[in-house]
Amino acid sequence: MTLTEDSPEQSVTSQLANGLTCDLPAGSPLARLLKSQRTWVGPSAKERLAILRRAKSIAIVGASPNPSRSSYFVGTYLLQSSDYRVYFVNPHATEILGHRAYPDLASLPEVPDIVDVFRKASDIPSVIDDVLAVGAKTVWVQLGIWNQEAAEYGEAHGLTVVMDRCLKVEHARFHGGLHLLGFDTGQISSRKAIR
Repeated sequence: MTLTEDSPEQSVTSQLANGLTCDLPAGSPLARLLKSQRTWVGPSAKERLAILRRAKSIAIVGASPNPSRSSYFVGTYLLQSSDYRVYFVNPHATEILGHRAYPDLASLPEVPDIVDVFRKASDIPSVIDDVLAVGAKTVWVQLGIWNQEAAEYGEAHGLTVVMDRCLKVEHARFHGGLHLLGFDTGQISSRKAIR
């Protein structure tokens, strides 16, 4: 639907999930709903595997010394089940899992290959600015966290952005330790693990 010049309302072009577009009145409930829908698509499974294979170091932003927090669990997994150099970033902690905690990305001894983010969605834009400032190339925003505008902004500035995916689950799935949905398969395999 295209509005005429006499129309008091502006029209917006919305892209639907099937790839088609349509023009809608900007203030309509459907236009607002479509704008709130997720249209950004991150790297494919093959691309995520390639990201994990290329990486040598990971910084966990929002890492917590609290064993009940998911960032603690992911840090434990990465230290025990991978060859990555793992850095913990938390300005309120001095040590996490027996490793030094850094106040910010700029304080790390190297530029990490992946910045794994455990921060609320509204904090993601400032984290992306920090990532750009230190020169890291990949931002991995954890499962349940979504900020489409930040993802688009990061990509527009040359970052690879993975969002709403657990790095631990993806790593374990690609290395034979998890079922497609992220659950332990319970299988013992003679296949060599990919590191």
